[in-house]
Amino acid sequence: MQRLRRKYRKRGEIGSLVENLFSFLGNFMNTKQTPEEKRRLEKVINRSYDVIEKSDYISRDLSWLKFDERVLDQARDSRRNVFDRLKFLAITASNLDEFFSIRVGSLYNYIDFGKERSDYSGLREIPFKKTLMAATQAFVQEKQRLYKEEIVPLCTENGFRIIKIGDLYSEELEKVTDYFNRTIYPMLTPMVFDQTHTFPSLLAKTLIFGVVTRIPSGEIDFIKNEPLKGGENSKISFVQIPQNLKRFFVFEREDEIVFFPIEEIIRHEMWKLYKNVEIESIALFRITRNGDFDVVEHEDSETDFIDEIKKKIKDRRLGRVTRIEIEPDCSPWMLEMMMKRWKLEKDGVFYNGNLIDFTAFWQIIKYPEFKSRLVQQHPAVPPLGLSTVKQADIFETVRQGDILLHHPYNNFEPVLQLLEQAADDPQVLAIKITLYRISKNSRIADALLHAAENGKHVSVLFEVKARFDEENNIREALRLQNAGCFVIYGIPGLKTHTKLLQVIRSEGNQVVSYAHLSSGNYNEDTAKLYTDIGLLTTNEVITRDISEFFNVITGHSQPHSYKYLITAPREMRNKLVDMIRNEAKNAQAGLPSGICIKINSLQDKITIDELYKASQAGVPIQLIVRGICCIRPGRKGLSDNIKVRSIVGDFLEHTRVYYFHNNGSPRVYGGSADVMVRSFDRRIESLFELVTNQVRQQAIHILQCNLRDNVNTYEMQEDGSYKHLANPEDLGIEPFDIHKVFFNVKLEDVMKARLFAETAEPEHIELESI
Repeated sequence: MQRLRRKYRKRGEIGSLVENLFSFLGNFMNTKQTPEEKRRLEKVINRSYDVIEKSDYISRDLSWLKFDERVLDQARDSRRNVFDRLKFLAITASNLDEFFSIRVGSLYNYIDFGKERSDYSGLREIPFKKTLMAATQAFVQEKQRLYKEEIVPLCTENGFRIIKIGDLYSEELEKVTDYFNRTIYPMLTPMVFDQTHTFPSLLAKTLIFGVVTRIPSGEIDFIKNEPLKGGENSKISFVQIPQNLKRFFVFEREDEIVFFPIEEIIRHEMWKLYKNVEIESIALFRITRNGDFDVVEHEDSETDFIDEIKKKIKDRRLGRVTRIEIEPDCSPWMLEMMMKRWKLEKDGVFYNGNLIDFTAFWQIIKYPEFKSRLVQQHPAVPPLGLSTVKQADIFETVRQGDILLHHPYNNFEPVLQLLEQAADDPQVLAIKITLYRISKNSRIADALLHAAENGKHVSVLFEVKARFDEENNIREALRLQNAGCFVIYGIPGLKTHTKLLQVIRSEGNQVVSYAHLSSGNYNEDTAKLYTDIGLLTTNEVITRDISEFFNVITGHSQPHSYKYLITAPREMRNKLVDMIRNEAKNAQAGLPSGICIKINSLQDKITIDELYKASQAGVPIQLIVRGICCIRPGRKGLSDNIKVRSIVGDFLEHTRVYYFHNNGSPRVYGGSADVMVRSFDRRIESLFELVTNQVRQQAIHILQCNLRDNVNTYEMQEDGSYKHLANPEDLGIEPFDIHKVFFNVKLEDVMKARLFAETAEPEHIELESI
């Protein structure tokens, strides 16, 4: 292992991912492996990183892990208060749950069924799985270290603690014992596994106790009514902690608030579930199951389709186990049995001596006593051109000109007003909308239901295949359908991800179409947390394009082209490639060129290859990619002119904007699509061109500010690692934090914004040198 470490250091290519991996492997190989296992693992890792560094592409899954590292970095930030840091630890836990459910689940789909798979890094499925699991183990170890060494002391300093059973006062112990006897005990069901009992179906993402017991010598078998021999009847049983119980029992002491984990109450009282037997060991664990499934869709039967979705949701609950999180002092016999049962190797077991499942921190963060100590979000401001958020007549406001909404800096209220006023307006004839993820108590759904009750024609394309939101979407879709809405439950073979809304209104002798096109979901809750853009317009060409597109996705129509829309799966990749090639052509002709793209994920190889060619032609390319990024920037001869940055901070970056310089006449698009194979080939997506000067300038200004940010920005290195920009205050530079700047945007700054101009603004030149 030292030879491999020296090899990377000599080349100057060692990044944080590789360094953390070496650190983990050193510990892992010293304590968990036989000598032969150590040699095999070192050989695999050695070969893997040789392959990885030669590839022109970054591994999608390793890149995903790097994103969660950047989220974890927010929990490291000493400038944040303890509640903010706990929040980011909770987010990393949720992210990792999804990673094991979907990405690792997908990998096991190949391994379990003997199918071949090559990662973007060039690795085949088995060596890639070993490399990925080693990197994940390193990440989890660092997260646990951070919590134990940095966050726990901060909790005490801030007047609260997570405590153990020995920290309870006597009267507190009486209360938790009474709580166990009255509430918890009746809910618990021990499930034994032996020759006469099948292995129980354990729920994913649920805290479970694994208990090893035995009957002392001389005791009478309750079933057979005969003496038992002691020590020969060890059994394993499982006790699942009900998910509808709060994780912590809370005591407000005079000088502090203490949070007592519910699992410690149960552990302390476990003997009450096992009368007249010896408890040899008790260990808390948690499993994650494969949640990656495909739906077999039936074009001729809506009922079959919904039933298939419901069946797959049930299957997900019993899917293949992809990870075990468990306490380190667990019974080796029990763990070996579970690993064999679930076909997991040692790298799929994650030991945790701290609190298992950091999503529990949300209960602490949301505790009423701490409300005044949470970071308060800046109130949303009206979009440019509007003096107030609420409009008495939203139709009159939109008729005056296009409005670009930039959430969460601008309130989501104008979109809600458009729907709610449309539901009551007698002049409104019809409403059409695509829904992907909506909030639990959705004003959007309520407005559509109200519109249908008022006799409007309401068409809803409700994508019930939105992962992990299937049940909520099916429930809401049926509610709308029962109210009289025309509901389409997605398109066979495709997932509808586009975000479009159209309101058709009779105005005098004409019919006017109002539209909203967006990068984000019609969800008033996430609109407060995610950055997105949305366009409100009555532009006749755009609304005609939308009408045509709705006819495609709700009916049977095949228009040849759109004026201002680019759609998938039909043409999006080709259109983007054409615009990339146009920039390359301009660069080769000595004309101004440039590409700036802000997206969530970049993974499509065809597009990546075209960006490489454009870079080689001399096109400056700025990519702002929040999460997965498979392009390799800054490699000599391949991607010298490509720079990649990721912005991670207070808000989740969800905006998609595509900018092509076009010889000084920029073409700028917003929309729902990332540069992903799934977006281009397996989803219904749309990008919309920003055609009026002000909204186009607003989008350019958003990109320019993203490139100026020096607080939340991480720069991607050639090896796939990321470097956080140095603290600007340490460098004597004025901080530029887009999560603050966008609350105070001025029209004059918007209209001056430029990208790739021959005479760039001084602030842009300064930006490029950061």
